[in-house]
Amino acid sequence: MGSPEISKTTLTDYMLERKIGAGRVPLSFDFELTARCNNDCGHCYINVPAEDARYQEEELSLQEIERIADEAVAMGTLWCLLSGGEPLLREDFDDVYLSLKRKGLLVSVYTNASLITERHVELFKKYPPRDLEVTVYGVTPETFARVTNRPSGFSQFQRGLNRLLDNKIPVRLKAMALRSNVHELPEIAAFCREHTKDYFRFDPLLNLRHDRDPARNQRILAERLTPEEIARIDHADLERSEALRKDCGIYIHDAVEQEDCAHLFHCGAGLNSFHLSHNGQFRLCGSLCAPDCVYDLRNGSLREAWTQFAPRVLAMETTDSEVRRKCIHCPIFNLCLWCPAHAYLECGHLDRWSEYFCKVAHAREAALKDRLG
Repeated sequence: MGSPEISKTTLTDYMLERKIGAGRVPLSFDFELTARCNNDCGHCYINVPAEDARYQEEELSLQEIERIADEAVAMGTLWCLLSGGEPLLREDFDDVYLSLKRKGLLVSVYTNASLITERHVELFKKYPPRDLEVTVYGVTPETFARVTNRPSGFSQFQRGLNRLLDNKIPVRLKAMALRSNVHELPEIAAFCREHTKDYFRFDPLLNLRHDRDPARNQRILAERLTPEEIARIDHADLERSEALRKDCGIYIHDAVEQEDCAHLFHCGAGLNSFHLSHNGQFRLCGSLCAPDCVYDLRNGSLREAWTQFAPRVLAMETTDSEVRRKCIHCPIFNLCLWCPAHAYLECGHLDRWSEYFCKVAHAREAALKDRLG
């Protein structure tokens, strides 16, 4: 199969078409504050042990974070998300959070809640985050421990979450649908809807590891649900099922536009947002880890990454006829997990077809059509 290429003859037109020229603004960025986590979830695509000294040494310093944030704000950025790993493992989390807030950014936080202390409660009460999202891995100690590999994890999660809820700090709850907790998913959904401020969402789509660790990837594969199970739980949840039914005209197309287009990126990656890794790697999205798609902000500027590097990544084309036929021009593309970033994690190539992704899309299509009669 051919490698992705940049067509110089079409680059200018493509930049205009995708609105990635001079007027493009990075309105938001996701910042993976650390890759370290105090949980050891088998399904996680990034986590390393909390005590991993090498990864800790790689983490951006507060000064480096402030430099990048200053550039982002100067370019028009309004919002950022702090995630991980588990971001509260950073001893300077409060300093990072407050620094970003003082720059005028709306700051959201993703956390597993197990490390929430009274200090964090006071911080969030005085300087509220835009959003605070917590993942619920199970609602019994047994399931929670099976997912996180932490025997005492459930009690610590409960204590941290209750500190937030008892202090009226708005929290959004979400879940991953896994082999280890799918039997408990209805109870997880009920728990989340009882406590969350406005919505609940769950994700059955598990990406493979950013570091491509074979042993860890086997753990992820063991947690994946079958395509038929994913379609079934999509429709077992009434709220999710209704959203799919309502939008099926968007998700399933009778005809596919731009059938001659060979560009790989047809998503929102890099159009008005970017991702920043724990060690300063600029990516168009959090999943896009292919070497040719990563820019080192420790040795360059955000402006150069955004205005020069990102457009060249977005202009990548494929010469692979199979991925063009089976993926890019597929009429049920939006029911699929496929994108260049996921393809690279799955297959080692940005433009490689994935049998698993394809089966998930077709299972979802069949379930939607069955529901619509």
